[in-house]
Amino acid sequence: MNVEELVQRYSAGERDFSIIDLRGAVLEGINLSGAILHGAMLDGANLRRANLSQATLSGAALKGADLTQADLSGADLSDAVLDEAILEGAMLDSAILDQADLKAANLAGAVLSEADLSEADLEAANLTGADLEVANLHQANLSKAALERANLEGANLEDVNLAGAKLEDAKLEDTVLESGDSTLIS
Repeated sequence: MNVEELVQRYSAGERDFSIIDLRGAVLEGINLSGAILHGAMLDGANLRRANLSQATLSGAALKGADLTQADLSGADLSDAVLDEAILEGAMLDSAILDQADLKAANLAGAVLSEADLSEADLEAANLTGADLEVANLHQANLSKAALERANLEGANLEDVNLAGAKLEDAKLEDTVLESGDSTLIS
């Protein structure tokens, strides 16, 4: 299926595009709100400013994809592979990213408030200025992550690996760090 067919079928009311292969496709500004893209292959795709709110992208491959300023509010990205993806300024509030692979992803300025990032791998991710207010990061890997000026107010950081993370000027009020296994090194 190509991009034109995808747009046509979505416009006609179809929503299930599981396991679609659009690696490297230009989907800038596309509206796929509520679409089912489970297991979709979107490595290297251009999804800048795309509307993927409430979409199901569980298990999707988005390695190196450009999701700058994309709307992923309430989207299900559990088990998705987003390493080296560009999510700068993306809206991910209330998104499900549990067990997602976000190694070296750029999430600078992204909104992740109330997002579920439990057991996510964010090693060396750029979360500079990101809003993670009340986010669930239980057992996430944030080693070597850049969290300068990030808002982590009320976030759950139990059993989080923060070894080598940069937390300068991060907001940590009411953050849950109760487990003895959490390591806070800046």
